[in-house]
Amino acid sequence: MTDPTADSIDDLLDEPRLVVEPGVAARVAAVAVPVLQGMGYRLVRIKVSGEAGCTVQIMAERPDGTMLIEDCEAISKALSPVLDVADPIERAYRLEISSPGIDRPLVRRSDFERHIGHLAKIDMAVAHQGRKRFRGILEGVEGNSVRLHRDDIREGEDAVVALVMEDIGDARLVLTDELIAESMRRGKAAERELRQNLGLEPPPPPHAKKSDPAKSNKPKPKPAKARKAAPKNTKEHRLAAEKARRDGLDPTEGD
Repeated sequence: MTDPTADSIDDLLDEPRLVVEPGVAARVAAVAVPVLQGMGYRLVRIKVSGEAGCTVQIMAERPDGTMLIEDCEAISKALSPVLDVADPIERAYRLEISSPGIDRPLVRRSDFERHIGHLAKIDMAVAHQGRKRFRGILEGVEGNSVRLHRDDIREGEDAVVALVMEDIGDARLVLTDELIAESMRRGKAAERELRQNLGLEPPPPPHAKKSDPAKSNKPKPKPAKARKAAPKNTKEHRLAAEKARRDGLDPTEGD
């Protein structure tokens, strides 16, 4: 994944979600979205539950999909007073700001594009070919559909399906070793960038290239060493030359 430019960051911040919340969560979203976008974040999902009396969980992220503890603290500090004034919930509640997590919800077109090659499970709001639940490897986005190479096919069913994004009710990644490794790479890169922006770590030299978190950081295999040429000045070579000089006489034999 390449580093987003200023224009692409604005496009990602304005990108609409495919799945939106109803009821109370929708009222919270109407208050939270402008604050998040003004800070350079985007809303992923809001969940209102009865945990601890009432808990409002707001999932948010940077446009590149990363989210640090410092980001959660900054959002909570900025959003809490705005929610107190707007009062979208009529009872006391506990505000919880979090990242989407490794096995995150996929709520935007760019989410599906960013995680091509990873395992996902999708629940359809509108059935596709008589089914509502699918699981498989994300292969890409074509038009308004997500291509999924299924790992739960039955006899006579197509291995690859194209699911209309507007018909998706819920989609999220499935936790795998590959997904964990990629998430750790992105998190480390985001943390390093934050420390550099805060002056806690020296910036990279001008000639240094930023690593692409979408690419593997496995060490490249070393090229095979070329076989050394056989020596040409051995005793055998010298005896052969002497033999030729003596017109066929072998100096290793007796007189």
